[in-house]
Amino acid sequence: MSETNNELLAALESADQIKVGDVVTGEVLAIDNDNQAVIGLHTGEEGVVPAREYSDDRNINLADELKVGDSVEAVVISNVTSDKEGVAYLLSKKRLEARKAWENLSFAEGDTVDAKVINAVRGGLIVDVNGVRGFVPASMVADRFVSDLNQFKNKDIKAQVIEIDASKARLILSRKAVAAQERAAQLAEAFAKLTVGEVVEGKVARLTDFGAFVDLGGVDGLVHVSEISHDRVKNPADVLTKGEVVNVKILALDSEKGRISLSIKATQPGPWDKVAEEAPAGTVLEGTVKRVKDFGAFVEIFPGIEGLVHVSQISHKRIENPSDVLKSGDKVKVQVLDVKPAEERISLSMKALEEKPEREDRGNANDGSASRADIAAYKQQEDDSAATLGDIFDGKF
Repeated sequence: MSETNNELLAALESADQIKVGDVVTGEVLAIDNDNQAVIGLHTGEEGVVPAREYSDDRNINLADELKVGDSVEAVVISNVTSDKEGVAYLLSKKRLEARKAWENLSFAEGDTVDAKVINAVRGGLIVDVNGVRGFVPASMVADRFVSDLNQFKNKDIKAQVIEIDASKARLILSRKAVAAQERAAQLAEAFAKLTVGEVVEGKVARLTDFGAFVDLGGVDGLVHVSEISHDRVKNPADVLTKGEVVNVKILALDSEKGRISLSIKATQPGPWDKVAEEAPAGTVLEGTVKRVKDFGAFVEIFPGIEGLVHVSQISHKRIENPSDVLKSGDKVKVQVLDVKPAEERISLSMKALEEKPEREDRGNANDGSASRADIAAYKQQEDDSAATLGDIFDGKF
């Protein structure tokens, strides 16, 4: 064979040789039991496209997508030649589409783009931007800490392009700046609609040790732990659950700081609402001493309702220090003196239920004073004395 013919054959063989990175087009020969498409190539060899290299959809069934005879364009990932099965290649339709997307990139660093969240992983979100796979680090997902990234899965988001490196197929995005802008716009809209004092419906978005954040339709307001219930609440999670729908009252709107203060307990009947009706002045009740102060004792007469027994109302006897006669936990009977539900104040008395002692003799030598009885007795004594002397000295003067 001439040298020219040898060079021609070598060129033809070289032209038919498939290399990693080549784009090939083949015909679907079968869909095997491993959910792979077997592709017949122009060289007479075969390639396979696994489901994972066909689409990002992990649940895809290639039998529903392809049929025998369909034409498939893919990129060669590797040569998987074996002695038993001969020459075969691992192909990827998904990566070819990504390559084309990179070649036709229509955005630059700093642009805000629409992205589809494909998956949530430990470090952030994997997204698709017009066929280009990108990554949103967890610290750039929102303008506040997000504990559950799965809430973004399969959702469309807007994000800002932070870094593009086509040679490494690297695309980094941030939703944080966009989220801050969106929140500012939502807050402005909310402040224009909401009014201090009105009651609105919301959904518990997240719980913390100090309260609950309630979603009012795109913006969150805080229900401080002290505003959750009329009863004492130690942990908001004990009485509220995430996703629960609640009625809240707008307590304050701070547009400068972007804060909305809410109250759940303000929408519920309070223990003081029926106090004036159930315990008017003169009512006798049994209560428990909760706290003892220098000026008196606080006694709980209903759950969550405490009244003050002033030191002057503890006893008819003079009390220097309430703690000398009362301690926390004591059960006592009290009489209602005055009720002011609007001020959440109720005045109580213990001495009103005690029998008022008779006035002690004021002729006691200790105080140097004389009672009326003493004065009367003294006068009588004077009269008696005078009569006796008159009798004694009668007729002698």
